Amino acid sequence: MSIIHLFSGPLHRLLLIGLPTAALALPGLLSAAEPAARTDTAAPRPVVGLVLSGGGARGFAHVGVLKALEAARVPVDLIVGTSMGAIIGGLYASGMNADELEREMLAVDWGDLFERREPRQFLSQRRKEEDFEFSPVLQLGFRDGEFRLPTGAVSTRSLEQLLRRYTLSTRHLATFDGLPTPFRAVATDLETGQAVVMAHGDLAAALRASMSVPGVFAPLEVDGQLLGDGGLVNNLPVDVARRMGADVIIAVNIGTPLAGRDTLGSVLGITAQMVNILTEQNVQASIATLTKEDLLLLPPLGQLTSADFNRAPELVKMGNDYAQSISEALVRFTAAPARYQQWTTARRTQLEANTQRIGRLASVRFEGVSEERAQRLAVTLDTAAGLPVDVPLIEGDLQKLAATGDYERVDYRLSRREDSGEEDLTVRLRPNDWGPNYLRVGLDLRTDFQGQGAFNLRISHNRHWLNESGGEWRNRVQLGETLGLYSEIYQPLDAASERFAAAYVDASLRKVELFSGNGDALAIVQRQGIQVGADVGWPMGLQGRLGDMRVGVVASQRRTTPELVAGLIPKDVVRSLGWRELGLRAAVISDQLDFANFPSDGYRLKGEVVAGRRSFEGNSSTSFTRIEGTATGVKTWGVHTFNLGARFARASQIPPGAIDEYSLGGFQQLSGYRVGQVAGNYLLFGRITYYQRLPVRIGVARALFAGGSLEAGNAWAQSRDISFDGLRAGGSLFVGADTGIGPLYLSVVSAPRGYTGLYLFLGRP
Repeated sequence: MSIIHLFSGPLHRLLLIGLPTAALALPGLLSAAEPAARTDTAAPRPVVGLVLSGGGARGFAHVGVLKALEAARVPVDLIVGTSMGAIIGGLYASGMNADELEREMLAVDWGDLFERREPRQFLSQRRKEEDFEFSPVLQLGFRDGEFRLPTGAVSTRSLEQLLRRYTLSTRHLATFDGLPTPFRAVATDLETGQAVVMAHGDLAAALRASMSVPGVFAPLEVDGQLLGDGGLVNNLPVDVARRMGADVIIAVNIGTPLAGRDTLGSVLGITAQMVNILTEQNVQASIATLTKEDLLLLPPLGQLTSADFNRAPELVKMGNDYAQSISEALVRFTAAPARYQQWTTARRTQLEANTQRIGRLASVRFEGVSEERAQRLAVTLDTAAGLPVDVPLIEGDLQKLAATGDYERVDYRLSRREDSGEEDLTVRLRPNDWGPNYLRVGLDLRTDFQGQGAFNLRISHNRHWLNESGGEWRNRVQLGETLGLYSEIYQPLDAASERFAAAYVDASLRKVELFSGNGDALAIVQRQGIQVGADVGWPMGLQGRLGDMRVGVVASQRRTTPELVAGLIPKDVVRSLGWRELGLRAAVISDQLDFANFPSDGYRLKGEVVAGRRSFEGNSSTSFTRIEGTATGVKTWGVHTFNLGARFARASQIPPGAIDEYSLGGFQQLSGYRVGQVAGNYLLFGRITYYQRLPVRIGVARALFAGGSLEAGNAWAQSRDISFDGLRAGGSLFVGADTGIGPLYLSVVSAPRGYTGLYLFLGRP
């Protein structure tokens, strides 16, 4: 689900008004007593309350309005916000000025901030490998006998850490009245439907709870209440500012306009419209309470939506331009230079008083997991008791925990000990409500539009935390051109070194087309096999981020059976054959690609060596070795991305037609040749691919790309036949998309000794 209609908000005509009307009483909204706001000690002046509405990305306009208020010397005595208005207002209330707020907001990569997963480089190698088999989007969980979807469509872990960092100076305050500017955030109790006004506690959690849009962001539990987006019940909380003691109100409404008829043809469109209609109704009720002494600001944000986080600079400017254009309306709120300086100094002084020196860590503890798991997790962290508090280090540790994919919430809180000045670190974890059984779906589909094609459907099951030491059980079923079944038990051996053991079984059944050296079809054979193995491994880098190394034993039994053989082919060339293998295996893999599909930076290396004995039916046996390696390197300059790939392989001599050890053919595996058309015991292959991201956005894909590839390679039966003069060439021109179910390519492929034509590919090339 894309980030559309993230924060609720109404549609208004873009105008500036003061509305004389009777106040509308809305009792029961406050969750805590509301003390009177601070006022200047000089001549009395009205207490100015600033009310900021929700509206998703449109809320960046609030920053522009704040800049204009500062330029007009308007002192704000208290702030109330909902959803995105709560985030902007809360950060301003905590001591940031408008310029600082603008700088920090524009420095954030909002496009990546709501990603469910951490950046791919932070995943363990096990999680990275799943990207090459299954869609990272199509997943669901199984728990307590039922299938479950993720609680929210996007993640807020990165946002929570961002808010935590910005509000670190407020961690010891008893109430939000201790902020440089008193503040309240409005959320919705999802059990009762009542508005909840947050006046104390964890400021970062309050801001996050206020914007918990149902179905998009998971709700947040605060003080025993399950809180959702405040815009559902009070998107423009004028009444809360009145209760705090505001004499006059400056209300800024930037809510999302109601959608047009053309968007109401789907369930999602109608649902979003219903939420906006409900929000519009409570906003109109709030506007009805404004008097002629108040000011309602409605920045004209046009067709920009709540999802346009990538247009933050434009939204800030639009809010600022609008507020400056009505500067005459701000005159009655303006303070004299000396009075405004006094207000500014008081805010800065309060901020400095709140900002205490951060001492050393007295303790590190975990909430939300068992004591046994907490002890294991603590060993994996770089943060430890006795060390100085290092916020970037803490955030890095939390990123490692989030990258496991086991927790829907990963947060922390620092608490200062008044007696010693040391800090207690609490790591808050909430295991996924939809785990620990995870299901994912993968899909391969290819056709050359000449009658050749294939389809494979893959379904995986991954059971995390089989035991408190972190064991996993992974299963995979494949249906289609290849029937396959894979199961693996993975068991960490100790948390300190992160060594692990794994045992697996892999069975497959498929039909393979065999070709002669000049590319003519010889036969169709059925190949079946089963392989079992056990490994001991060591991760490279923290939590295996750089990769894995494994050594182990492997045993297999395979059989090949001809089903259709060309009439002129001698029987001893393609025949039924069965054999067993027993050997030692060593493997290494390192993956630092930023994306599995259409990467823009990084590398991927993979190598495997197997050596042992092979015995055939009839009791003949021989030694064998297999060596294979692949490498990918990607670099981007501006809009131009170059992807270099290479592959080599060597296998011991085997009977012709018995085992299709290594082959080339198919899209970007020697384009212009059919799958498996080039095969042998020795293989060399190289590819250079160029692509660039197209300036087109569609909801079902991360991005669209256009590019092409040049490829060269061959496979030989005997080592003496290897020759660079014998390399075959191929190439492609394509448009592609990184979709939610895998990479999609539509390509023109060509090879001088193959064919030229169209090729459609969905899945892994």
